[in-house]
Amino acid sequence: MKFVAVLALAASANAFTTMPTNKASSALKASTEGMVGVLDPVGFFDPLGFAEKATPATLQRYREAELAHGRVSMLAVIGFLVGEKVEGSSFLFDASISGPAITHITQVPDGFWAVIIAFVGAYEASRAEAGWVDPADCPVDQPGLLRDDYLPGDLKFDPLGLMPDDAEEFALIQTKELQNGRLAMLAAAGFLAQEAVDGKGIIEHFQSM
Repeated sequence: MKFVAVLALAASANAFTTMPTNKASSALKASTEGMVGVLDPVGFFDPLGFAEKATPATLQRYREAELAHGRVSMLAVIGFLVGEKVEGSSFLFDASISGPAITHITQVPDGFWAVIIAFVGAYEASRAEAGWVDPADCPVDQPGLLRDDYLPGDLKFDPLGLMPDDAEEFALIQTKELQNGRLAMLAAAGFLAQEAVDGKGIIEHFQSM
C-alpha cells in the first residue's frame, strides 16, 4: 500500500494539449502554445479535451483554477508532513491532535472552525475582487469573466520581493510554481488515498520503507 504514496511523488503532467486545426481554433492554438507551463516533450497536454471548446477567456479561468488548486495543494502537502511530525508535541490544542493527517480536521475544537471559515472567506473575497469582473457587468453568456488587466494568480502578494522584473525570468518563476503545484496536487491526492486505505500516516509509511 506504500505504492500510492510513492506514486504521488512522481513527476507531474502539464496542463493541456493541442486542438483541431480549423479556423476557429487557430488563434486559440497559438495562444496555448505561448502559455507558461507548456513544456517539452509533452507540450500542451489535455487528454480529456477541456481546451477544445474553450475560449481564450475560459483558458485564463482554467489557469487561475490550476494555480489556486496548486497553491492549496502545496500547503496541504506541507500540512500533512508537519502535522504528523509534530504530533503530540505541538503547542496548539494542548497537543491533543494525533493520528493520520486526514483525521486532524475532525479533532479541531468547534470554535476554530469560525477562524478557518473567516480566513478562507476573506482570501476568496480578495481574490474575486482582484481578478473578476463584477457579475453585474458581465455579459449573460460570459459568467465568471476575468479582468483584462488581471494576470491569473497575481494577487500582488510578494512579501519577500522574489518576483523578477525581467520577463524571461518571470516566465521561469511562473513555470516553476506551476510544476510544483501540479506535483503537489498529485502528492496531496496520493496522501489522502493512502491514509484512507490503511489508516496510517504518511510519515509512518516513509519511516517503514
